[in-house]
Amino acid sequence: MRTTAVILSGPRDLGLGTLGLTAPTAGDLVVEVSHSGISTGTEKLFWSGTMPPFPGMGYPLVPGYESFGEVVEAAPESGYRVGEHVFVPGANCYTANVRGLFGGASRHLVTPASRVARMDRSMGATGALLALAATARHALAGFNTALPDLIVGHGTLGRLLARLTVAAGAPAPTVWDTNPARRDGAIGYDVIDPADDTRRDYRAIYDASGAPGLLDQLVMRLAKGGEIVLAGFYTEPVAFAFPPAFMREARFRIAAEWNADDLTATRALIESGALSLSGLITHTRPARDATGAYQTAFEDASCLKMILDWSGQA
Repeated sequence: MRTTAVILSGPRDLGLGTLGLTAPTAGDLVVEVSHSGISTGTEKLFWSGTMPPFPGMGYPLVPGYESFGEVVEAAPESGYRVGEHVFVPGANCYTANVRGLFGGASRHLVTPASRVARMDRSMGATGALLALAATARHALAGFNTALPDLIVGHGTLGRLLARLTVAAGAPAPTVWDTNPARRDGAIGYDVIDPADDTRRDYRAIYDASGAPGLLDQLVMRLAKGGEIVLAGFYTEPVAFAFPPAFMREARFRIAAEWNADDLTATRALIESGALSLSGLITHTRPARDATGAYQTAFEDASCLKMILDWSGQA
């Protein structure tokens, strides 16, 4: 079995290629991917060559962990049927000397059924957003956490954090973004320029920007005993001046990626209508234009979320 996949051979060296797939075994599914998302966090770091040392890292690799498609083969013991639609959080299913990190940007995937999440086929391209939504939910639902009253960054992750906060019935958070073009699209909350914000008593600040050098500024906005949650991915050492943080008895927390419970809970929120994924996808390109799509996703500030459309690919 062979498939078309995105292959990142080195920094900024990306294109489509044909790869062999491992044969499915008991409990596996074969999924024909219709849409996959491009992450402006980890994938951008691999594409630009700036990713810090990471387990399993190396080129060439198949990127992507946001895939949605149709089950085309299913073993009886898998619990799935041909024709069902699923979200696949990446796969390591290639026979060539290519790393499946994270392996989801491919027309076909072989994956254990235990890793996928069943979804309605009507989700279409938005079905590829489940992992990002689950990452936002994971940041909010950890042990002894407070919902944000300030979110830094109105990208896709920041918008999902804000929507989930509103869906939880909490007061609408304030959201910062320095880019005027990214201040639209708010649903039930306000997005402002941080220069226009005079507040200095935030209880929980969630940084969804991943921008370096923000901590000292954010500490000055905390109430005493407040918390800063690092929800982005940081390539530079994270540092802050101790005395202001000491005076506020500041707390710092790192929110990592989603887990299986987050996928289940987030899917339930989407299906119930409590969480909307509308308006998050700004760009869609055919998978055959993957080279340009990745560049646009990472270099065009107007691109909130890029989706690859795999229809028509082998």
